[in-house]
Amino acid sequence: MSSSPEDTTVLVVDDENDVADAYALQLDLEYQTETAYGGEDALEQIDNDVDVVLLDRRMPDLSGDEVLEEIRDRGLDCAVVMVTAVDPDFDIVEMPFDDYICKPADRDTLTDAIEKQLSVSEYDNNVQEYMEVSSKLELLKSQKTAGELEASEEITELEERVEDLESTLDEVVKEFDDPAHAFRDLV
Repeated sequence: MSSSPEDTTVLVVDDENDVADAYALQLDLEYQTETAYGGEDALEQIDNDVDVVLLDRRMPDLSGDEVLEEIRDRGLDCAVVMVTAVDPDFDIVEMPFDDYICKPADRDTLTDAIEKQLSVSEYDNNVQEYMEVSSKLELLKSQKTAGELEASEEITELEERVEDLESTLDEVVKEFDDPAHAFRDLV
């Protein structure tokens, strides 16, 4: 998944052409946007270049639920945000989407959902890097003498990178812990 908005590809999927086009137009200045006018069209277009899918649930050719299942079965590395007039019910518990927005959705709501998914992706990448760097640091500390460690520029660089990553991850966790950022009204 892309790390910056201008490199982010968003696929807007809705069987109502006007709705898909309106959402794409609202997002086009910040993201690379593509549109699909139904579930089958979405599955023909989607590939590993798509970062976020804004997906309607109720479509006549192939439902959003079926499209979501196929996206996950293909193992595509994209976030899926359901954008739908279908009120959430208990059936959503087992669905592997990343966010759920009830229509009508304005530009700010769509942008917030996309940015949230980009933050989650960046967080995942930072966690992975943190685990790699801290593992290397601990391994070297267990294998080298105190003198070797003190004289090593590599150890200093690893320690600084671990501290930077810890700080970054702490900031992101605080943002996710803020209910105003983490959840959106579903009605």
